[in-house]
Amino acid sequence: MQKYHNKSAKHASGFTLIELIVVIVILGLLSAYALPRFAALQTEARIAKMNGALASLKSGAALARSIQLTQQLALNTSITMEGSVVPMANGYPTTALTGIPIAAGLATPDFVLTVTSATVFTVSADANHATCAVTYTVPVAAGSPPTYSNAGLTAANCA
Repeated sequence: MQKYHNKSAKHASGFTLIELIVVIVILGLLSAYALPRFAALQTEARIAKMNGALASLKSGAALARSIQLTQQLALNTSITMEGSVVPMANGYPTTALTGIPIAAGLATPDFVLTVTSATVFTVSADANHATCAVTYTVPVAAGSPPTYSNAGLTAANCA
């Protein structure tokens, strides 16, 4: 008995060149779409990190103020927070590196801490993003609260 073989029926294994090219094009399109979104996530993360630092500054100042009030200390009397002496000015922590950064729990490996002036303290995201920053300003008069600014938290500054 003779067997007839159909020469047009081939047993193909693997992918054809066209299938591989289609897959490569699809991966290229997906990566072109995803990479800009990933870069934007880094900027958003940096802004969120700095908003967290701002919240730490606010809560640290409020906590230091409440300690001073509960201990019935004078407005410019230093307080002790977790074993560290925090100098105070007009009822709130000073801008010294032993002042508001200690009260807020901010550390230099995570942030760039700068005493901008006698009354202004700046926290930056990192050395490469110095303008992506928040500020704390000590009140100049007794009885007034400190001021805070997150004006530097823009996509342009934090990119």
